[in-house]
Parts: sequence; C-alpha cells; structure tokens
Amino acid sequence: MSEPNATPVRLDKVALDETFARIREHWSPTIVGELNGQQVKLAKMLGAFDWHHHEHEDELFLVHRGRFRMELRDRVIELGPGDFLIVPRGVDHRPVADEEAEVVLFEPASTLNTGNVVTDRTRRVLDRL
Repeated sequence: MSEPNATPVRLDKVALDETFARIREHWSPTIVGELNGQQVKLAKMLGAFDWHHHEHEDELFLVHRGRFRMELRDRVIELGPGDFLIVPRGVDHRPVADEEAEVVLFEPASTLNTGNVVTDRTRRVLDRL
C-alpha cells in the first residue's frame, strides 16, 4: 500500500519500436524511464558524435536496431542488435554510426550527453516520452 503523500508512479511498458518511431532527431537522447537516480534514454545515432568522457558517470549503451562502433583512444568496439557496452567514467569515447542506429542508454540522471565538452550537440534539457 502506498503512503498518502507519495508521488504517483507511472507503471507502463515502453514499446521500443513505437517509441523510437516518435524520435526524429539524431543525437538527442529522450528520457523514457527513471529508476534509483538512473535514467533510461533512447537515442538515434547517425554519423560521428563528439569525443568526450564523463567524470562521474558510467554509461550503458544497448543496441536495439542497426550497428555502431564505439571509438576509444586505444581501440574500436563494434556493436550490433542485442549487444551492449558499459563505458566507465573517465574513458574518452566517441560513438559512430555509418547508418542509423537505435540505442537504449542507461545512465545516472546527472549525465550530460557530451560529458566534459560543450558543443552544438549538448542537450541540457531532454525530451520525455
């Protein structure tokens, strides 16, 4: 039983195919869920993103559709549907998608999409679906 003044909890499924279809812009993460200070975000990727790192946050990238590669300073990791990669805090990385990829991100709510750099792709306020 919930407490009388508790914030209402949204309890509903997220259909990835339908939700990704609503996202139009590449490199603009959209929040689709939150839990324990973490956010679940969906992002469409196309082309190369900016090199960056996150001082305090680890990031999980899970490929839903398409393929992309995570460029690190010392190697490249290829990812396809069903693959995921955790990039630890402090590691320079750059996602690159030669064709459109749909990716689920799981990261702390404090995570800025461009990490330690500010560019025209920086999104301080994210859309929610």
